[in-house]
Amino acid sequence: MTDIQKPVIRQSSNVFRSALAVLALAAAGAAFWLTPAVSAEDAVKIPPPALDEKAATGTEKAIFAGGCFWGVQGVFQHVKGVTRAVSGYTGGDKDTAVYETVGSGRTGHAESVEITYDPSKVTYGQLLQVYFSVAHNPTQLNFQGPDSGTQYRSTIFAENDAQKKIAQSYIAQLDQAKVFPEPIVTTLETGKTFYPAENYHQDFLTLNPTYPYIVYNDLPKVANLKALFPALYSEKPVLVLAASN
Repeated sequence: MTDIQKPVIRQSSNVFRSALAVLALAAAGAAFWLTPAVSAEDAVKIPPPALDEKAATGTEKAIFAGGCFWGVQGVFQHVKGVTRAVSGYTGGDKDTAVYETVGSGRTGHAESVEITYDPSKVTYGQLLQVYFSVAHNPTQLNFQGPDSGTQYRSTIFAENDAQKKIAQSYIAQLDQAKVFPEPIVTTLETGKTFYPAENYHQDFLTLNPTYPYIVYNDLPKVANLKALFPALYSEKPVLVLAASN
């Protein structure tokens, strides 16, 4: 059995991620759990940041955490200008950057996604706009949907002072405009190292589009990206495993 075929059971939300649980619910007349939580029509595009980086040549990196990395990775793999989006762990030590250990919630790590992008095609501010609009709910403290624990926290891991300044300014802008019904709880962390997750977590949304957790929690995010940001949306995702072969 290869890594990509290895079955994955998320520790904090087995009932939502287990196919058997979904089948049991359906048999009991609760098949509605397979209906996306938020449709593209219900999503709201938030305003762009007033402060952003200038377009530049070359590549840059951004690291975002917002719940399960499957969906966050899946969203940014469909953003034009993104050349790579890798699921992983940020916030803790190298020795604890292992899925089963991170799942304890005691490592300091958050499930995160490292995004490599071309700033001449998409800016850091635009990535933040996507992050806050469709990739996750920034008002949920230490949980996202069915997943709970500090490993699912909403965090921006700024790579430098410029990113930190842009993110701080944007959070203040959105809170002042009361874009969300509750205050934003997204934190900013600096000086943290990103560690790639196991291969079977990479490209999970693309490779498993009928997986119950993906159907319910993550496919709506990609649909919202396409509906709200058509100019940024790429039909073909950039894949991690394909690029490494």
